Amino acid sequence: MNLQTKISLLPKEPRIDYQSEVVMLGSCFAENIGEKFEYYKFKNLINPFGILFHPKAIETFLWMAVQDEKYTEADLFFNNGHWHCFDAHSSLSGPNKDKLISDLNSALLHSKKKISTATHICITLGTAWVYRLKTLDLVVANCHKVPQKEFAKELLSIEEISQCIHNCIHLIRNLNPTTQIVFTVSPVRHAKDGFVANTRSKSHLIAAIHNAVEQDKNLCYFPSYEIVMDELRDYRFYNVDMIHPSELAIQYIWERFSEVWFSENTINTMKKVEEIQKGLAHRPFHPESKQHLSFLQNLEQKKQKLQQEYSFIKF
Repeated sequence: MNLQTKISLLPKEPRIDYQSEVVMLGSCFAENIGEKFEYYKFKNLINPFGILFHPKAIETFLWMAVQDEKYTEADLFFNNGHWHCFDAHSSLSGPNKDKLISDLNSALLHSKKKISTATHICITLGTAWVYRLKTLDLVVANCHKVPQKEFAKELLSIEEISQCIHNCIHLIRNLNPTTQIVFTVSPVRHAKDGFVANTRSKSHLIAAIHNAVEQDKNLCYFPSYEIVMDELRDYRFYNVDMIHPSELAIQYIWERFSEVWFSENTINTMKKVEEIQKGLAHRPFHPESKQHLSFLQNLEQKKQKLQQEYSFIKF
């Protein structure tokens, strides 16, 4: 491992264990790591408004959730057969207007509850480029395939991102003063912006985060971007698009994250969960055989034993 990465991967307290509650917000990379938390059965919340790529979108989401704001019909628009909200990802969009309003407001209520009890909140920033809807002078989280001529593309300055980060921290800590906040930058390159523009974007995010971390020792930075850029430079660490990290790269970063944030006892429990998960995924050639029935009985015993210790774990 690169020496500089080693230095930044010093153990942090409080560690994440199976009594912890983790909230993951931000870019698609937040979902990649969030899926690991889900697989290993940690208590978690992953992007309730879908993928949010830039800091303004995350700030807006936190404001709406923490301040008990609500969405109404006036916050929606209809395009290409679906109702959308500019504050949320298109994964929440749909043909039923009332359902979208209900889903958005239910997500806000659930998110506030989770943020208030979370032990760790991980925020992954993906880009400093934003799109401003000209008619409303509004920075949107997602354009929802509205024609590009309706938007002005802008690069957030380091100062603007720093203010967003400060606002996010303030909103979270007003609700939950003791939670550990972890920032990271997504290693996914935004190729549509061009690689020069992408580098400008990532540099603004990194500079703003480090400004915040240097001023507040209770914040943490996890170098997922640096791990991919400096350590995982081989082609096998990228998907066929040569932009998104491959499963191998995600696993590598997860292992680095585990080294920092998980205790030995937590890792041992994760191994038990993984053993059960692999057992549940097993597809036998002879499902009625005595050997397989014995395997299922043994698997059920392992599940019950683990659930006696952690009642919230469901398989």
